[in-house]
Amino acid sequence: MNWDQVEGKWKQAAGKVKEKWGKLTDSDVEVIRGRRDQLIGKIQERYGIVKEEALKQADEFAKNLHLADETDSTASVTEAAGSREEVVSSGRAEKNRGAGRS
Repeated sequence: MNWDQVEGKWKQAAGKVKEKWGKLTDSDVEVIRGRRDQLIGKIQERYGIVKEEALKQADEFAKNLHLADETDSTASVTEAAGSREEVVSSGRAEKNRGAGRS
């Protein structure tokens, strides 16, 4: 995920930011609002690390961040519905095969 996407989905990402960097306060997260430079500064401030390390952590976090996306959830619902249909169809076929036996 790139930083434009992180900023656009900040409400979702904020919880994950607080999980990763527990020393960040709610106020810090509000100030950051998905802006990379703000996050880097707050990481440096709270953890006492150099800018390069904070930059590395922030970019790695964004790279590995996976948030629920409308297209992802639609695909999951569609896949789940398809799986249920296969099970139902399979059950009907089994029932029909057994009905012919006497």
